[in-house]
Amino acid sequence: MLKIRKGDTVEVIRGDDKGKKGKVLALLFTERRALVEGINLVKKHKRKTQQEPQGGIVSIETPVSLSNLALFCKRCNAAVRVGFNRLADGTKIRICKTCKEDL
Repeated sequence: MLKIRKGDTVEVIRGDDKGKKGKVLALLFTERRALVEGINLVKKHKRKTQQEPQGGIVSIETPVSLSNLALFCKRCNAAVRVGFNRLADGTKIRICKTCKEDL
């Protein structure tokens, strides 16, 4: 089970983009990588087409390894480790290890 899900806010803890925060756009399970908004940008040359009449150089996000990401807790205002708890009805939830708040 992954501790990071699509739509979570994460912080980069290693690499060139260290300290930056972004929203998870997609998870690549087999590669253990995530696509994060505004993180790990590369330049790509696009040719003019009928669908995209504006060609040129565009910046796109590339996947980041999950080991370089940490979940961001809004209450702690920091990147935190994730734990799990079971509620009375048996559902499993993610909690912040620092403040014990639901994520």
